[in-house]
Amino acid sequence: MELSLDAPRPPDGIPPIDFRAQLNDEQFAAVTAPPGPLLVLAGAGSGKTRTLTYRVAYLLSQGVKPGEILLLTFTNKAAKEMLHRVQDLTGIEPQRFWGGTFHSLGHRALRIYGEAVGLPRNFTILDADESESLLKQAVEAEDKLFFKDKTNPRPGPLFNVLSLARNTQLPLAETVTTNFPQYAEISHRFPAFAAAYTAKKRAQNVVDYDDLLELWLELLTKAPEVAQYFAHRFRHVLVDEYQDTNTIQAQIVDRLAAHHCVMAVGDDAQCIYSWRGADFENIMTFPDRHPGTVIHRIETNYRSTPEILNLANGVLLAQPKGRHFDKELRAARGHAQKPFLVQTMDDREQAEFILKRIRSLVEDDGVSMNEIAILYRSHFLALEVQLALSRAGVPYHITSGVKFFERQHIRDAVALLRFVYNPSDAQAWQRVAVLLPKIGEKGAQKIYTAAHEHARLLQKNFLDVLPSDDVKSKVAKDARDDWQNFCDSLKQVSEVMRTGKPSEAVETAIDGWYGDYLKGAFADYVDRLDELKALIGFASRFDEMQDFLAQIMLLNSETSDRSVDPDADAVKLTTVHQAKGLEYDVVFLIGLADGQFPGRRSIEAGDVEEERRLFYVAVTRARNELYLSYPKIASRAGPGGMMLTPSRFILELPDNLYEPLKIKRTYAW
Repeated sequence: MELSLDAPRPPDGIPPIDFRAQLNDEQFAAVTAPPGPLLVLAGAGSGKTRTLTYRVAYLLSQGVKPGEILLLTFTNKAAKEMLHRVQDLTGIEPQRFWGGTFHSLGHRALRIYGEAVGLPRNFTILDADESESLLKQAVEAEDKLFFKDKTNPRPGPLFNVLSLARNTQLPLAETVTTNFPQYAEISHRFPAFAAAYTAKKRAQNVVDYDDLLELWLELLTKAPEVAQYFAHRFRHVLVDEYQDTNTIQAQIVDRLAAHHCVMAVGDDAQCIYSWRGADFENIMTFPDRHPGTVIHRIETNYRSTPEILNLANGVLLAQPKGRHFDKELRAARGHAQKPFLVQTMDDREQAEFILKRIRSLVEDDGVSMNEIAILYRSHFLALEVQLALSRAGVPYHITSGVKFFERQHIRDAVALLRFVYNPSDAQAWQRVAVLLPKIGEKGAQKIYTAAHEHARLLQKNFLDVLPSDDVKSKVAKDARDDWQNFCDSLKQVSEVMRTGKPSEAVETAIDGWYGDYLKGAFADYVDRLDELKALIGFASRFDEMQDFLAQIMLLNSETSDRSVDPDADAVKLTTVHQAKGLEYDVVFLIGLADGQFPGRRSIEAGDVEEERRLFYVAVTRARNELYLSYPKIASRAGPGGMMLTPSRFILELPDNLYEPLKIKRTYAW
């Protein structure tokens, strides 16, 4: 019989808590809600974590035992923080709860009951590298030549494809079409590889990260006695960030909450991780799957000014009818400046505006650089900002990866260009050559020495002798099929360097051998290709290859000098995805042009709703000031650029929600 929470019965040892005094009306209603299926829609900056923490404390104060509460989160850090707050409130130690990530609790369940689904208790867990290695063995047992074709995915990208299909429970062909179009022609081969990989894991009594969810769900589905035990054991199931659940995680929650005492806390407007498997439908259909669901809305925002929230509400209102939960953020703070809309001529002027405004904020207004963030949809949009900050000596920290010119594929492409321009550059050769199959540093050096000697004897150009039999004999057997294409591509780049512009040479390099390599080497090939195209735009500034390459090396030195400790006082640069859950006094959201944000692929697919939610997440990171900027010309398109239009997310907003800010064009380039 389910516990009634109507009459307080604080157990011995738990201090009395004045929930009414410590929570606002919306939070209090959710925290003290009667048992049943509960969906708590917690808007940005509304105190979601506080609500969940106090719910746990409230259940304890009503006599629910710690072991009867299951708390599911997406990071161990979140679980620890919540349970330590619960300890501060109630004195109950964290270890007395089942609390943690889906994967950690799945492991705990399988370690106890895994034998019910044929998993011996002494199973071991593969790390990411080991999983990829085992997948490689499984694929090569099916087709020993598969990985020799460089346009085929390598073990890492292939594992990402299989993993996404497993977590979304969608057919592999559909997963490839939607997320990995570069592998469309070979996707029919993936199911056999997946089956072989699964068989190898079972034979070795090992599991990978995804198995911890898949097998936990199988345990709850195919072992009725275990499922019944869990359903009775956990009288209350609480889920944090429910909008981020994938298909398997949602099914696990549904099975665990068979008695319907479940509280899912989340925000449909912040569901932005479909590329990691999150399913927007999970939160939207929660009331259908849990009849009698009571929805609580927590809409009081303690983070942002009313003017920023007015704009955020405008974003929410633009969502299609019936495809979201209605909510309206209300500010707990006083009025301030409206968000600014800034139109710039191009990316460079956008960067210069941001630089000047940051200086004013820091020097005139006393804003800490730590409290200033520059957000963007994709890495390539931040190139000019990184360059401007570096040249000006403004310290910055990229919280969502490495600096543009330090990204692996950018360094690869630049090394290829350096080597073609100067075949005596042994370091550039080394970086490019090791990308070929089975060629390590020693092998690369052996080929280089042979080619150098052959070119000297024949008095020929280094590139001309690379395809010769004398040099090819030094190439690893696995790389020989690829060697001619590699040599031809280097030669094509060399010819363009002699007759064309640097931007044309970069484009030729990307379209040739390296572009094929990129396709197999990275699951996010399409995004990396966009970044390489930004390199073409950067190269279009230069008439001479030597100036282009020298500038990159100088900029690398400058940006390295500006590298700072993450905790130091520095401007933060980050993608919007990585900024979720964070907040800053001042936010610059850049690249707000159609095709950049929302991205071109979302527009072409006719589905920009997740991009709109991403825009909402971005604007709600700002506490005091928000700048929305877009360039009229995309300089990355090369000489002359490409005309851009403002993002549809701006155009659909009433113009009284922001204030246009005109730039005085006094800059000299």
